[in-house]
Amino acid sequence: MNRLRALWLAMRDSLWFVPTMITLASLAAALTLIEAQGFVDHNLKQQWPRLFGAGADGSRAMLAAIATSMITVAGVVFSITVVALSLASSQYSPRVLRNFMGDRTTQVVFGVFVGIFAYCLVVLRTLRGPADGDFIPSLAVLGSIGYAFGGIGLLIYFIHHVADSIQASSIVARITGETLATVDRLFPSEIAEPAADEAAAGAQLPTLWTGVTARRSGYVTGVNGDELVQCASRCERVVRLRPAIGEFVVEGEVLVDLGGGAAIDASLAAQLRACVHLGDQRTVDQDAAFGVQQLVDVALRALSPGINDPATACMCVDRLASIVVRLTDRPPPQAQRWQDGRLRLIARPVGFDALLPLAFEAIVRHSRGDVQVLLRVIDALGHIERVARQPRRRELLAGLAQRMSGELQSMRPLRRARALRQRLRTLRERLPAAPGI
Repeated sequence: MNRLRALWLAMRDSLWFVPTMITLASLAAALTLIEAQGFVDHNLKQQWPRLFGAGADGSRAMLAAIATSMITVAGVVFSITVVALSLASSQYSPRVLRNFMGDRTTQVVFGVFVGIFAYCLVVLRTLRGPADGDFIPSLAVLGSIGYAFGGIGLLIYFIHHVADSIQASSIVARITGETLATVDRLFPSEIAEPAADEAAAGAQLPTLWTGVTARRSGYVTGVNGDELVQCASRCERVVRLRPAIGEFVVEGEVLVDLGGGAAIDASLAAQLRACVHLGDQRTVDQDAAFGVQQLVDVALRALSPGINDPATACMCVDRLASIVVRLTDRPPPQAQRWQDGRLRLIARPVGFDALLPLAFEAIVRHSRGDVQVLLRVIDALGHIERVARQPRRRELLAGLAQRMSGELQSMRPLRRARALRQRLRTLRERLPAAPGI
């Protein structure tokens, strides 16, 4: 991820960028219609008196009424948004707030009402009565009426949209959609030539490394792999990325290593730092694990004694299964990236082996013996088992099933849940023995 893309993602998920663009477009439309008044037929008032026959005082009163009402409605929209954010944070998880802030409908509706207000102010400024030259921009005044009616329609839709977006099913579906889009974009992650074999890769690993430290603390939200490979090629060295996507880096901690003991000049160090973007919070753009973590957080909040909503937890388990199933038949990310037959980059990709336990282990531990949730987890593991073909991934799945069996042994409410134990036993019989568990 380069800096421009990081800036674009931050603006896209903000509550100010889209409203600002709509407001500027409204100002441009107002000025265009005002200037266009001099190029239209001067007999419009006689031909269409009901559309263009308003006088200066009537137009001024109408524009003032529209501007006043629309800025009031904009405040109402902002209040509804704040209430929805507060409800989502307390009911589901604070991590889902970014999804609400990035909701395009909310941004557009807020921008339209502020844009109507700005539009009316500009048109009001140009109105002149008979004593001041008698200029009435009829096209712009008519445009304000159409704009206001459009805003009313958007307000009705916005109320429906908010009522739908704060439902658990909508929140879970939105997180799942973003995560699946990230999975499709990142897996497989091959942008350089793969190694011929492991022995060749190990033979070219440097013995000495020179570290480049981070200038600030933050989460690794994106890595520009192409640029890292190019930097390594230009200096004929190997770059090793220390943190993985989503990890927190402390200021002064080594961010990347450059193979060889030679010193690194300030220009090269700055280029390497620029390839690793640090943010104040994680994003889903290159971090599929963060999308999985959001679903797990919603499930754990639903399983908490204060909420006790196993149906929402089961919904999250179903969505987690769809994400892991999408990953199951994908090639694993390449930890080593090559160019022109030479090793250039060593990274720490997050793949199936990390996302599988992240998706289900915490839910099993916090289920408190809820048979409905545990049955849904076993069904999810069954979906994954049916599409898992690689031996290594079936072993990981078998290890998770064995750990789950151990968790069930310690839950007293489940000692008589024979159907649950039988279904888990059937799943483990279809899997290989879990090594090292």
